[in-house]
Amino acid sequence: MYKKKMIAYDQPQKVQAMGFYPYFRTIESEQDTVVKINGEDVLMFGSNSYLGLTNHPKLKEASKAAIDKYGSGCAGSRFLNGTLDIHIELEEKLAKFVGKEGALVFSTGFQVNLGVISAIPGRHDYIIIDDLDHACIIDGSRLSYANKVWKYRHNDMESLEKLLQKCEPDRIKLIAIDGVFSMEGDIAKLPEIVKLAKKYKANIFLDDAHSLGVLGKNGRGTADHFGLTDDVDMIMGTFSKSLASIGGFVASDNDTINFLKHNARSLIFSASIAPANAASVIAALDLIQEEPERLDKLWENTHYAMKLLNEAGFDTGHTQTPIIPIMIRDDYKTFQLTKLLLDEGVFVNPVVSPAVPSTSSLIRYSLMATHNKEQIAESVEKIYAISKKIGVFDQENQPV
Repeated sequence: MYKKKMIAYDQPQKVQAMGFYPYFRTIESEQDTVVKINGEDVLMFGSNSYLGLTNHPKLKEASKAAIDKYGSGCAGSRFLNGTLDIHIELEEKLAKFVGKEGALVFSTGFQVNLGVISAIPGRHDYIIIDDLDHACIIDGSRLSYANKVWKYRHNDMESLEKLLQKCEPDRIKLIAIDGVFSMEGDIAKLPEIVKLAKKYKANIFLDDAHSLGVLGKNGRGTADHFGLTDDVDMIMGTFSKSLASIGGFVASDNDTINFLKHNARSLIFSASIAPANAASVIAALDLIQEEPERLDKLWENTHYAMKLLNEAGFDTGHTQTPIIPIMIRDDYKTFQLTKLLLDEGVFVNPVVSPAVPSTSSLIRYSLMATHNKEQIAESVEKIYAISKKIGVFDQENQPV
């Protein structure tokens, strides 16, 4: 049965046979606004490095110094022999940055959500999630012992309230949400969610993977953006986006951090992040606060790209951030556009079914602070020309 199942899975082969397979594209250079693929320069508009720090000299220097001092790895979990003083330094900086008492660093952002969301609710408790939440929130809820895991319609507060009304009042009710939704680029309605959480005595877990370095003062995230840091129980973030490394963290009050240190299985049973990763995140946090103009440039680029895309007639959904969905609404055309763009020197990411319905398939186009206007204009010009060629627009220049 095992082999039969493996052989039967042939969807990637079908796309490969058409010549449009868009995954596992090999990059031969550092992550920047221009990368090398097959020896050719390609404009990168598919990166999560929103502040463009992945190849910053200060991050590289910090990583090298950490390797010289600590070696290449920790050889154990945080729970046992894998906690270094540099991890504690990082946690203190993260807690201060997002405005919480304490923080706890995990080996990836995905593992933060697996560990935290599965650990807190018990058998008679509830987890309530937005139906467009990231996969790691969904998987964390699946691992929990919660009595009920419910989804509400995306950013629909009436739908959320109906679910809260169904909960037993004396149970934990954990609302787990993305601050910025990773494919759509829109922002959670946090002020309204906070009001409902207070009304029904629920708690909020806020995934700020795509918000840190993007929203709030100096990129402090969604809660800071709305002035609601004290009203959010837990804030998580990743190091693989604006913070230009690998790993993740959760920040909260000291009692919650203490509980998670001793109950989050993905922390206890996973190796800690390498010293070089911790050092580069510390350097990134310092840079973000020392160079606030990076955030200004990111938003300047975002507004410029949105202006060009909208003038060209693209449907960009409800985005409010540097994540811009270019709606294609056809899986085949989405694959085709991705491949032809790469041939023309532009890297973007396709989002197709089953991740979204085929009628909602899109190109995920994302900005970095280090892009210049010429690169943005060139990319939009090529996206439009190829879209027109493959029939994304009709004769009246309207999306099909």
